[in-house]
Amino acid sequence: MQLSTAKIVSPATKIAHDMGLTVTDRPPGTAPDWTIPQDWAGYSAREHTVWDLLFARQTDMLKGRASEAFRRGVEHLRLSDRGIPNFEELSERLSKRTGWRVVAVPGLVPDDVFFEHLAHRRFVAGRFIRKPEQLDYLQEPDVFHDLFGHVPLLSDPVFADYMQAYGLGGLKALRLNALEKLARLYWYTVEFGLIAEPGGLRLYGAGILSSFGESQFALDDSSPHRVKFDLMRVMRTRYRIDDYQQTYFVIDNFEELLHQTRDADFTPLYAQLGKLPDLAPDAVIGSDLILSRGTQNHAYRGKFQ
Repeated sequence: MQLSTAKIVSPATKIAHDMGLTVTDRPPGTAPDWTIPQDWAGYSAREHTVWDLLFARQTDMLKGRASEAFRRGVEHLRLSDRGIPNFEELSERLSKRTGWRVVAVPGLVPDDVFFEHLAHRRFVAGRFIRKPEQLDYLQEPDVFHDLFGHVPLLSDPVFADYMQAYGLGGLKALRLNALEKLARLYWYTVEFGLIAEPGGLRLYGAGILSSFGESQFALDDSSPHRVKFDLMRVMRTRYRIDDYQQTYFVIDNFEELLHQTRDADFTPLYAQLGKLPDLAPDAVIGSDLILSRGTQNHAYRGKFQ
């Protein structure tokens, strides 16, 4: 099986725990908000070459697969320039479009830190890049996953607003002890979301866009279910952290995603979710609008076995 690229994503403590990773105390030398200098000048020629290899391979794979907003973002932010992007230069271009910036962190950060950054339009990114022998899978997110997978969509005004709304919602979820439910929304949208465009289903989730294997599996394979996005349905559904997803949720547009997130009152929603059973990653329920019912024939063996 072709393994995917980095799948560890924030909300940090919840999903990191699922993956067997831990968020440590704030490392020495980091700012109170956990940020650090990118130290772009410290990258080696070999590290820049790894970025170029990953970028070329993935952009070729994503032709006809990535969402229009993602393709526009890659162009607007000049991610095709050779070498690992400089966060300061990238942030200048991004800020002019949507007010977002990219800040470097030493690794996984606590959830309150992660949500505070999102709420203030700052996207946290790791600064290290994988080794050549790790091209197809990396457990912890590196600079390629964070920048290539996530940042292009932050140049889209509506998706940029969604990410800020998610950060604000995350701070509320922490107060209500509801992070597990909200983490599922992040997983099935920001990381593994599909969008219906005039030409067919396209990828917008960073976990798929930065994955050589899953960028094919999510659209082409007959195994997974593809189900119309519904907020409560998504937040009831457990996710896989050891393999490709068994269900992908499909939005019609980013306005729909923003509306359901920013305009919903999550306090009674969390209370209602607390009375309902969780759903398995491969579940199909009567209220689902199924776009394609999967065979579930993929051998879900787990990446780490």
